[in-house]
Amino acid sequence: MNKSATPPAPKAFPPSPEGGALLAAFQRLRGSLLRMSRRLLQSDEEAEDALQDAFCRLWDKPAAQRSEPEAAALLTTTVKHVSIDALRRRTRDATLPLDEERDELPDDGSAAAQEREATFARVDRIIATRLTATQREVLRLREYEDWDFEAIATHLDMKPAAVRMQLSRARQTIRNCYLELYEKE
Repeated sequence: MNKSATPPAPKAFPPSPEGGALLAAFQRLRGSLLRMSRRLLQSDEEAEDALQDAFCRLWDKPAAQRSEPEAAALLTTTVKHVSIDALRRRTRDATLPLDEERDELPDDGSAAAQEREATFARVDRIIATRLTATQREVLRLREYEDWDFEAIATHLDMKPAAVRMQLSRARQTIRNCYLELYEKE
């Protein structure tokens, strides 16, 4: 017999026809799992979907079929993670409704055009006074000159990830300062 041969893989526990430990844990914990998911997602339909998704993910997992306590722990963790993933997807994919009037440029001399110019002037002051020199340069190259991250990184002798971080911090600083200084009015 060859001793260097790899040992056979452990046998997977196929799900039993009645669902075994996973089904028992799911039936026992369904109400609390649903409440946990609903608390995270603020939606009954999405919470139901998260429960179903978690159950389906664990159905053919051997660990979920061993014992009811293990299945309950796996269910709780999986429902929580599926709910958080759904919340992140919703936040990431959120879009604003199209507002035709907002997107049209007003005629020069109108009150809206003057307000827009005042807003641009405020943002320019924030950029000049609150951002670091690196943030100003990254913002200028990216937003005004439309350079890609690789070109900016090469030009400034930085890594592309550092360029993205500087741009993100610059935008966040502008947003926070603007809200702090001008949205109180």
